[in-house]
Amino acid sequence: MTEEETQQDEIESNRTIVEDFCKPFVLNEETSQQVSDLFLAEIKKGLCKYTQPKADIKCYPTHVEKLPTRCEQGKFLALDVGGSNFRISLFIIQDVDNTKVESQDFQLPPKVLTGPGEHLFEFFAECMSNFIQTHELQEEEFHLGFTFSFPLMKTSLKEAILISWSKDFQCKDVVGHDVVAMLEAALSRRDNIHIKDIFVLNGTTATLISCAWKHKETKIGVTIDRDTNAVYEEKMKHIQLFSEERFNSTMLINTQWGSFGNHGALNFMRSPIDFALDESSTNPHEAIFEKMVAGMYIGEIVRLTMIECINAGALLKGNLSEQIRKQMVFDTKHMSQIENEKGDAYQSTRQILETLGYKEATNEDCENIRYICNKVSTRSAELIAICLACLIDRIGDPYIVIGIDGEMYSSYPNYHERLRKKTKQLVRPEHKFSLQLTEGGTGHGAALLAAAETVERRHNH
Repeated sequence: MTEEETQQDEIESNRTIVEDFCKPFVLNEETSQQVSDLFLAEIKKGLCKYTQPKADIKCYPTHVEKLPTRCEQGKFLALDVGGSNFRISLFIIQDVDNTKVESQDFQLPPKVLTGPGEHLFEFFAECMSNFIQTHELQEEEFHLGFTFSFPLMKTSLKEAILISWSKDFQCKDVVGHDVVAMLEAALSRRDNIHIKDIFVLNGTTATLISCAWKHKETKIGVTIDRDTNAVYEEKMKHIQLFSEERFNSTMLINTQWGSFGNHGALNFMRSPIDFALDESSTNPHEAIFEKMVAGMYIGEIVRLTMIECINAGALLKGNLSEQIRKQMVFDTKHMSQIENEKGDAYQSTRQILETLGYKEATNEDCENIRYICNKVSTRSAELIAICLACLIDRIGDPYIVIGIDGEMYSSYPNYHERLRKKTKQLVRPEHKFSLQLTEGGTGHGAALLAAAETVERRHNH
């Protein structure tokens, strides 16, 4: 056997090992159907007050019963808090095609993220006060849309109890409290801020509302970013969570689908890598679905898979560098660059590998790493598609628009196409759909909720 043939054999053998490690990421028809059945069962559990406490997918009512009619007008403020950066905006809405926006971004200091809750809301009020002063709005009274992208239990549009913190937030004395009341108290201490009503919602609800402003058939909102969530329109007769009668026929439901699988329902299709990632995370046995699909985690899945392949001698000459051993060192943006690479020079891939301590990666190494990235990102898109197809069929309209927000969806190579293709494959043929990237942002959705509610209340008086 020539040296060339031996080399070729080694390349093929290495590829087979890499493919074997990636097999658990490939969803066959049977697995897809099982995930679909389990998802639907969890939704039904979450919608009934007797089974909701044990449901993974909590299906929290948003109390949003009417979407914008597209006749809303006026000036509205929005406070959009999704992480340590937040945004304050003034929206001047004239009609569907004419909205003026003045926005300012702010950064929460690290000490505020971990300090007393009161200081957090004081900081929001201080920034709001500065914004109002800058734009000379101190003589005006506003309705405020407040996007707060954390798990909330809403008892009305103006009251929301924080269930738990996520991201880098650990403020004391906020969990279990009404975040609207805390914001109101802080704003009321400022002489130049005049807020009539505060309407609270999470980012994914805001995404849906913002999309509905342009596309009236919007019935689902999805976030696919560092985290993931879905909000959809449910028939009131299926929501068995209220003691009193409701008079509208539908309401938006906040699924919090990232928690799907928290009690083991998805263990049958999780890979050993998924279990390892979960155990070493800061929140083990929580956000199980999110850990298989969201931008915060899928880079880590690739890193752990690479380590398995290196240890098996099938990748990077079996050499485990110091850098690649570090948790979360390989990010989704690296995956994106690797999958976006054209031709076979693998320039971006080599640069990324160099930062991980590998100066002499072969073309085969680069190709194998690209293969791993592709299998992990495809599983992400397909798992989202399975759940999305369930919601489309559950709503049952002949045509539905899905508003989507988030870097994973907007920037990751071919993610949109993989999501669309798999969803189309799974929905009933009579149900047509369109995936729309929401352009207005979550602040826009918050302002529109305030606008829609103001119109609604005016009609009722």
